[in-house]
Amino acid sequence: MTGLPLERPRSEMPSLTLALVAMTALQALVALALFTPGILAPVTGAEASEIALFSAACFAVGMPAALMAGRLTRRFGAFGTAALCMLAIAAGMVVAGQRAPLALLIAGLLTGLAFGPETPASSSLLGRIATERQRPLVFSLRQTGNQLGAIIGSLFLPVLALAGPSLPLMAVAAAALLAALVYAVLEQRYPTRSTGAGPDLRASFDLMRRSRTIGALALACAPMSAMQLGLNAFLVTHLVNGLAFEHVTAGLVLGVAQAGGLAGRLGWGFVVGRFCDVRRLLAGLAAGMALFAALIALLPAQTPLPLLFPVAFAFGLTASGWNGIFLAEIAGLSPEGRIGDVTGAVLVASYAGLFVAPLVISLFARFGGMRLSYLVLALLAGLAALIIARVRNART
Repeated sequence: MTGLPLERPRSEMPSLTLALVAMTALQALVALALFTPGILAPVTGAEASEIALFSAACFAVGMPAALMAGRLTRRFGAFGTAALCMLAIAAGMVVAGQRAPLALLIAGLLTGLAFGPETPASSSLLGRIATERQRPLVFSLRQTGNQLGAIIGSLFLPVLALAGPSLPLMAVAAAALLAALVYAVLEQRYPTRSTGAGPDLRASFDLMRRSRTIGALALACAPMSAMQLGLNAFLVTHLVNGLAFEHVTAGLVLGVAQAGGLAGRLGWGFVVGRFCDVRRLLAGLAAGMALFAALIALLPAQTPLPLLFPVAFAFGLTASGWNGIFLAEIAGLSPEGRIGDVTGAVLVASYAGLFVAPLVISLFARFGGMRLSYLVLALLAGLAALIIARVRNART
């Protein structure tokens, strides 16, 4: 047990409500920054390849940044790490507003510095405060930050862009700076730093390799994460270019999909343990996202909105609703005191899927448009469903 972080007593920790609200807001702002360039692409003139470069740069940096999340939270605390993430977001959005050739690449690198550590830092804090029974719902609620950020972005950024394409980016940067100040104050009020160097990264990867369940879940989450990116970052482009919708209408459809994801992240946390086990549900969600991605790919241009809205909602319900129960399962499988480290190691697979996804999407889009890209993502999600189903009853 030597070298493990020393945890503070619960009495010195923030309340579960405060921690949950703070960490949900953290994810919402990171998600908002991540989706902003794609949502604004029709007005900024950014090509799909540029958006793919932004996303790829973000996830390339996010992978090693996630691995460092355990050390960051031990040194700066969970709230302190959140403040650092917000500073990186603010810098990234300012750079993204510059229409220089490498602006989106640099913005993606900066955004990745926030994207990587925010989930392990949040999991480390919430996993210490929430009880085992509370975790599925708490982690599901926390993961709604992704949908909140995406809904805000898809509904309000196109409207702000009417006053100029740089205004939405500056608004996101200002919100991130304000949040950084709030998190710095929270870290002073509730210091979450701990002593000890903590376990090395190799130990976390060895644990993931030895555990059949953790290893399988890590493998399956890569294509599921890729599908989520396909929904969040490329649906607006597909609706505008492939289905001939106006930009604002496409943003509304994405908002409906994100509402489905929000409902899923809230609802699946209640379902787990009451009506089915988490792995059965995860396998079903992987199969569901494959089905609805295929439907999105096959819909004709100018599909009537009364038909498109339910498909988009179901797509979000499955493709964006699985993260909370997934992270709760990883937290439950992690040794005591190592939730942040194991979560960071598992998320490397998730971020690898996010890193490869824009490259795969842009590659297949060259040959068959976004329709072909969504069909490929559907195939990969179907494979993820099979992987999870095979370890549904595994104990280790």
